[in-house]
Amino acid sequence: MSKEQALLKDYNLNGIQLSNRVVMAPMTRSRADNDENKPIEGLHDVYYKQRASAGLIISEGAQISKEAVGYVNTPGIYSKAQVEGWKNVTKAVHEANGKIFIQLWHVGRMSHPDFHEGKAPLAPSAINPEAKSFTPEGFKDTVAPREMTVEDIQRTVQDFKNAAKNAMEAGFDGVEIHSSNGYLLHQFFNATSNHRTDDYGGTKEKRARILFDILDAIKEVMPENKIGLRLNPSLNGIFGMMMDEETIPTFDYIVEKLNEYNLAYLHLSEPFSDVSDLPFAETEIAKRYRPKYHGTIIINGGFDQEKGNKVIEDGDADLVAFGKLYVSNPDIPERFEQNIPLSDWDEDTFYTPGKEGYLDYKARTRTEEVEGE
Repeated sequence: MSKEQALLKDYNLNGIQLSNRVVMAPMTRSRADNDENKPIEGLHDVYYKQRASAGLIISEGAQISKEAVGYVNTPGIYSKAQVEGWKNVTKAVHEANGKIFIQLWHVGRMSHPDFHEGKAPLAPSAINPEAKSFTPEGFKDTVAPREMTVEDIQRTVQDFKNAAKNAMEAGFDGVEIHSSNGYLLHQFFNATSNHRTDDYGGTKEKRARILFDILDAIKEVMPENKIGLRLNPSLNGIFGMMMDEETIPTFDYIVEKLNEYNLAYLHLSEPFSDVSDLPFAETEIAKRYRPKYHGTIIINGGFDQEKGNKVIEDGDADLVAFGKLYVSNPDIPERFEQNIPLSDWDEDTFYTPGKEGYLDYKARTRTEEVEGE
């Protein structure tokens, strides 16, 4: 195959020029094993630079505050030390002619009191997801969270705003609001995890309000065309998220309202599990939302080279995000161009500290490797 394939054509991301349509999806890697939860020089910067030939990199989720934490050794974007750590990453990616957004993350109820001085984590409603939280002492059962007060919600909106401001200071090309995969904002959207009766629950418009509050706050500190967000409409049975008859109509409302904003993109996920037996689920997310959303769509979820080219050729998406493939293949666009087989990954080192399973997957298409010191 050659650069004639759809994935390798350049793309204008609402004013940001991308060299191809291959996106590195955000993936938690749990390498920020230091007291400040900051990216580590010689580790994070090298990892992302190795993968800078992607048209766009979306970083691993970075928590917007201490309250937002729910996984061990994940980096934040709320402190000066973290901003300085991310500066090394953005500098390295830009030196390699890459583009990188940071994913802004709040896990909500998918956390544990171990991260919050013994207090229960925050969520829209006090409903235990009956899942596992990855703590410093290993996986532990989640607990019933604290229902957020309106003041908690307002503070969280400001935390997203401050994180976006920090991201701009750190040199990112943009931000992605993580409103997906069973985390805080997704918990607000879903009627099975949001039982509120105030202005943030009860109807689809109210359940979605926090997202638009956050968008309106972030656009005060950065251009709208540098803001993206991620949604996973047909997530079911993961992290306690259960679909009902209100789920897809809620996402329909959200996606259509997003047209009022001049965003960088909408990042959608195909179902993570088989939802074909659920009468109220949507099995083809890209096809459903392409007519509803007027901007750029990134699609994610089980794509390979052939499927990625096809979804773009069919007009259902503009770019395709690859997750696990980017763990073990730092040079995906070059491999697609030269038709070089992809390398397998080792799941045992997905979330372990250090270079093993992180920096030691080699590019097979470059004369010079990007190595750590």
